[in-house]
Amino acid sequence: MTMRRRLPLAHLPTPIQRPRRLVEATGIDLWVKRDDMTGGAEAGNKIRKLEFLLAEALSLECDTVITCGGVQSNHSRATALCAASLGLKSLLFLRTNDPDSVTVDGNLLLDRLVGAEVRFFSPEQWPDRDRIMDQAAEALLREGRRAYVIPEGGSNGLGALGYVEAMAEVRRQLDLGLGGGKPYDAIVLACGSGGTAAGVALGAAMYGVAREVVAMAVCDDAAYFEARIAGIIKDARQLDPRLPGAGEGHRGRSVQRSCVCGDDDRAA
Repeated sequence: MTMRRRLPLAHLPTPIQRPRRLVEATGIDLWVKRDDMTGGAEAGNKIRKLEFLLAEALSLECDTVITCGGVQSNHSRATALCAASLGLKSLLFLRTNDPDSVTVDGNLLLDRLVGAEVRFFSPEQWPDRDRIMDQAAEALLREGRRAYVIPEGGSNGLGALGYVEAMAEVRRQLDLGLGGGKPYDAIVLACGSGGTAAGVALGAAMYGVAREVVAMAVCDDAAYFEARIAGIIKDARQLDPRLPGAGEGHRGRSVQRSCVCGDDDRAA
């Protein structure tokens, strides 16, 4: 659907599987989109966003990508691995309470193995992460390098297009009789930075995949993510005016409800 440049980084399409025993235990007509199978060590939902973000980095002739996350960030790991495969350097700002006690294992070990430069910063510095990354990009520019800054989780309007395309993929699978063969009542997903939720909401409306999108906040709260997702959706629509506006959707259908659930909502 989108005309933005996109790199073929992910192993697609990912299957939609029915967890039989869980369906039997809950009585829910449940299907799971296996986006943990988008790749090898770089797999996960982030790679769909990186297909668009790294494409723009290359088009701008950047030689380095800068991003941030927790010390075991899946997004930072995926960024470092995908960047290395494209010949790009990566600079990762990783949040930790105590840099001196960090163990180099898991995602951090993979970051190191592909040559990523890692700089630790504290939870107190986290609110200033965008400014910190911009300053790092400016410093690299003074050294004659050109850096591309990717926000936490790859979550901006451009990154969200990855999940608009994911919903187009689901639509094709449904039309083939896969994944139950008909639109879902709801799509439920975890929400840590808002980009996936924004893309799913837009794509579900665009392609008539589901009537409702429910994002389960894994940090912050519902109010924070409602505002953040709305901002990402607005940015994505500016990049591609063909994306549906409020009340618009595939063949007259739209996502009738899109909501974020925080800790209080889950407890209820």
